[in-house]
Amino acid sequence: MEHFTSHAAQILLLAGLTITFLQSGFDKILDWKGNLSWLTGHFSKTVFKGMVPLLLGIVLFAEMASGILCAIGLFEFFYIGESAYAFCGAVLASITLLFLLLGQRIAKDYEGAKTIVVYLILAIFLVYILQ
Repeated sequence: MEHFTSHAAQILLLAGLTITFLQSGFDKILDWKGNLSWLTGHFSKTVFKGMVPLLLGIVLFAEMASGILCAIGLFEFFYIGESAYAFCGAVLASITLLFLLLGQRIAKDYEGAKTIVVYLILAIFLVYILQ
């Protein structure tokens, strides 16, 4: 409990990123065809139109890696008060969110981009407090 009380912000932010990225990654795994179909239409009039399956795979890998690193970092922080995995997870989460933001902006989905920015602010804030 000592580590939680002294690192509550980091632990809570890591928990939020873990939930966000693992849920999103598992959704892509469990409904690959549905996600691919929706994204193919979403990017049909962009430079990404022929690369949607590849890019979806890259995003899936980045989301799962971010979620796993954040989860390991969460336990690392909670039990031993260390932050190496947490920092790596937060940085990778920020990069992943930048990829997603770029895609939404290119697709001209400005509402979707706004939602991603909320997560991006939290991820970058976590990077900041872990430095």
